[in-house]
Amino acid sequence: MKHPSASPLQRLTAAAARLGVDLPVPRAAELVALLDRVALEPQNLTSVDGVEEGVDRHLADSLTALAPPPLIEGAVCDIGSGAGFPGLVLAHCLPWQQVTLVESERRKAEWLRRASAGLPNVRVVHDRSESLARRSRESFTTVTARAVAALVPCLELAAPLLAPGGRAVLWAGPRDRAGAAAAEPVARDLGLTPEEIRDVVPFPDARRALLVYRKTAPTPGRYPRRPGRAVARPLA
Repeated sequence: MKHPSASPLQRLTAAAARLGVDLPVPRAAELVALLDRVALEPQNLTSVDGVEEGVDRHLADSLTALAPPPLIEGAVCDIGSGAGFPGLVLAHCLPWQQVTLVESERRKAEWLRRASAGLPNVRVVHDRSESLARRSRESFTTVTARAVAALVPCLELAAPLLAPGGRAVLWAGPRDRAGAAAAEPVARDLGLTPEEIRDVVPFPDARRALLVYRKTAPTPGRYPRRPGRAVARPLA
């Protein structure tokens, strides 16, 4: 239970402890400072209002992929990075791993460049993930997506970027979790095999899950379709 007088730093370290994530205080302070920077941006980067809510809904939620056994391996590609959650959080917590942040909106991509200026393991790509997949097909060990699109479009966007044996980690609410079984034929067509549905509770009363897929076969060359088609005309 959250203590009403707890500072954002205390709340984050307590959330990490509940998740079983090793988060040293200096690194937790970096993440809270990231929320402060988001709040000071003139553009609307996120609908979450305030640092305290951001600790729960952005930072703790992002940390769920690092709870044991961790799901993030090798070179990471975070698609639709937006304000940087989970991509910037993963980059702070995994400084030995290369993290590519993909964002098609120019202002958000510029924000990601400013926010990651002190992180040598981060590359920001201002482009659509579909276009990146044409240039860097099957190049990443892990692809993450949070609050990007519904499950089926996310599968189509993630699969062409994943190397054989790689893993897609998709943040999901109740609707996408419930639809995971119906999406399995699409996943198989994309070369993905469901590996795990991990229910997570990053903050009290959260209804969240991580849907995890393993790349077990090459993604057919017809994917991804042209930019925007995965969302506008989903495969199922």
